[in-house]
Amino acid sequence: MKIRKAVFPVAGLGTRVLPATKAMPKEMLTIVDRPLIQYVVDEAREAGIEHFIFVTGRNKGVIEDHFDRMYELDATLAARGKKAEQKILARDQPEAGAMSFTRQQAPLGLGHAVWCARDIVGNEPFAVVLPDELVLNTPGCLKQMIEAAAKLDGKSNLIAVEGVPEHLTHQYGICGVGKRHGSNLFEVDGMVEKPPKGTAPSNLSITGRYILQPEIFEILEIQERGAGGEIQLTDAMIGLAKTQRFYGVEFEGERHDCGSRAGFLRANIAYGMARADLRDGLCAVMKRYLEK
Repeated sequence: MKIRKAVFPVAGLGTRVLPATKAMPKEMLTIVDRPLIQYVVDEAREAGIEHFIFVTGRNKGVIEDHFDRMYELDATLAARGKKAEQKILARDQPEAGAMSFTRQQAPLGLGHAVWCARDIVGNEPFAVVLPDELVLNTPGCLKQMIEAAAKLDGKSNLIAVEGVPEHLTHQYGICGVGKRHGSNLFEVDGMVEKPPKGTAPSNLSITGRYILQPEIFEILEIQERGAGGEIQLTDAMIGLAKTQRFYGVEFEGERHDCGSRAGFLRANIAYGMARADLRDGLCAVMKRYLEK
């Protein structure tokens, strides 16, 4: 099962971190010195993704600009002999034609955003990556999933899952655990979006990484609105699970929900601590604050 394409839903309003996202897309907020969207694109590139599909909305043009060439900047850096900065920009520059952008004209939910990419994805399996969820690990979460997918038949779907506290399961999409295939891969035995307290089939939450078969688009085409009045991707996956098998991947790594204020702060600390050039200074600052 070859996964060449990944869909990045980036049309959200980022209301959980207002006012920072009033004029700037949340996907362009920086973790240390790189925007969120760059981290997930790098994760997808590491996993072997060749075509990056962005489902955007109004005021998101800066995301497209970020992945474009800036000739004035290139010329200025060259004239000033800033070779290190030029190397960084060249490293992050995608190949020509590797990125596509399409619009989600109304905020109708994650399922609708994925459906908007249907013509670009075509009739092949694809990945979905939520840009406000980062996983700090090498190899990345998506690469772990694609390696797991290589062991399965061609009509399998995979979702990344993570354990959450039992008393918080009503805040997440939760999956049931069926037959296990090794230590971190299992057959999904049912899915439910935000189950009432005490009714969740497990404590494994569905996180922001998916590998889906193209038949999901046929279901999303007619999917009714669910929780929050939105077209939920989980609801469509429940429908697809009637004819195709789903697997859960318990990935290795530290997940950060950068769409929340606390998660954003934790991610900056975690990614800063992972950098050898920043670790000592960050430790010194943290020590001073802890001593107060």
